[in-house]
Amino acid sequence: MSELNPNRDDFASLLNESFEERDLAEGSVVKGIVTAIEKDMAIIDVGLKVEGRVPLKEFGAKAKDGTLKPGDEVEIYVERIENALGEAVLSREKARREESWVKLEVKFANGERVEGVIFNQVKGGFTVDLDGAVAFLPRSQVDIRPIRDVSPLMHNPQPFEILKMDKRRGNIVVSRRTVLEESRAEQRSEIVQNLEEGQVVEGVVKNITDYGAFVDLGGIDGLLHVTDMAWRRVNHPTEILNIGQTVKVQIIRINQETHRISLGMKQLEADPWEGIGGKYPLGKKITGTVTNITDYGAFVELEPGIEGLIHVSEMSWTKKNVHPGKILSTTQEVDVVVLEVDPVKRRISLGLKQTLENPWEAFAREHPVGSQVEGEVKNKTEFGLFIGLEGDVDGMVHLSDLDWNRPGEQVIEEYNRGDMVQAQVLDVDVEKERISLGIKQLGRDAIGEAAASGELRKNAVVTCEVTGIKDGGIEVKLVDHEFDAFIKRSDLSRDRDEQRPERFSVGQKVDARVTQFDKKTRRITVSIKALEIAEEKEAVAQFGSTDSGASLGDILGAALKKQGKDD
Repeated sequence: MSELNPNRDDFASLLNESFEERDLAEGSVVKGIVTAIEKDMAIIDVGLKVEGRVPLKEFGAKAKDGTLKPGDEVEIYVERIENALGEAVLSREKARREESWVKLEVKFANGERVEGVIFNQVKGGFTVDLDGAVAFLPRSQVDIRPIRDVSPLMHNPQPFEILKMDKRRGNIVVSRRTVLEESRAEQRSEIVQNLEEGQVVEGVVKNITDYGAFVDLGGIDGLLHVTDMAWRRVNHPTEILNIGQTVKVQIIRINQETHRISLGMKQLEADPWEGIGGKYPLGKKITGTVTNITDYGAFVELEPGIEGLIHVSEMSWTKKNVHPGKILSTTQEVDVVVLEVDPVKRRISLGLKQTLENPWEAFAREHPVGSQVEGEVKNKTEFGLFIGLEGDVDGMVHLSDLDWNRPGEQVIEEYNRGDMVQAQVLDVDVEKERISLGIKQLGRDAIGEAAASGELRKNAVVTCEVTGIKDGGIEVKLVDHEFDAFIKRSDLSRDRDEQRPERFSVGQKVDARVTQFDKKTRRITVSIKALEIAEEKEAVAQFGSTDSGASLGDILGAALKKQGKDD
């Protein structure tokens, strides 16, 4: 029994040693010695009971050029101490990967760049070999601008920046774009430091847009805005530039923070606006070319780099609400007159209508006040008629100038658009572009003449012809003046019993007295009652008062007898 105990102790010791080896070596990276090279395999001793075999291809360049020899010390990853064949399962590739992870974690923590090789394309991006560790490169992180063909970049060592690392999941995400942006920013900063505002440089047109062109100044782009390409109007940059064209430009502005550079071409030429006031004095008539038409006017090029604006209000004397495109067209040559020059704002106001005679001045000269004209009714409004006249101008007949006797609101209904009418010129206001006409002035103003002669003065006696019988009175016409009036019931007689309209008949002539006449409104009021009262007063005055002992009846009787003898 005592002899068996040592054997049991030796077995337990060997078993413990085996477990210790397994705990210390399996799943870790250890140093091993190359003991032999057989065909495509390297035999490695890592200090275990058995040796392991590792494919030569896992040693990379050393295996290819034959520098790997027996006796060399290498780092090996121990997957298993012993497999079913009794051999150790070793991996040089996994050892390199573990070694790379450690190095990469240090560089990721320090924000350092790493070197890798793009070796395969996968969904959404590419895989990169970072000296044994495999990383993912998203397609958006390959370059600053989208690249259609990535094949020139594959299998070539280049720098990357680690964006994310997760060892537990074995994920590494890298970016080539951030490295390029940093390099480009450094390069741009260096180039910008060597540039100055006002400096003249050469560049190559890299891209053209609607608003300008981007010019490569040797590693940094500058914007040449369309308004800085030429002193003249440039509708689109392609009028004067092509991609790939070499151009000489001046640096206008440099933003040191954003590295944005503004360029100009026209600044290299003489400013045509210098001394512009003496070149284009007010009132000067010149010829130009229409370059652009807008809703508010038309731009006319007077010379290269100098444009003026014909505002829509200065295009035509008579066409007020017409789009400029109906009057002018682009590339058309036109005569214009200089109205205003502002060298500070670089603006020139031009007039097109000023090249023609003012039609209101021409009308006033050809048709003085009092002359007779003929025209077509263009429009009817609530305040009068608009008549088309010679020279494409309009005149207006106010309601009050349609008829001497009838209301204008009533008379205007007798006119229609297109009617030819004759009128008299009452007034021409050239400054306000207004022509006042009158139709009634061509007819006889019987009422006005009567008023002027005194025939229709207040208290005058007139003879009236009854034209209508109404409940409230009678309608009459003044026989000698062709003027209508209305005698109210209360004015039909001094005697209340005689204030009955029905006692009169149409066509009957009666005398009445003018009680009111408004020359402005041309309204006349007549009264039979007033005439009777006036005649009574006159009789009383003529034959004495009632104080003489005679009655009022006696006086009226005497007056009537005297009137009978006179007749």
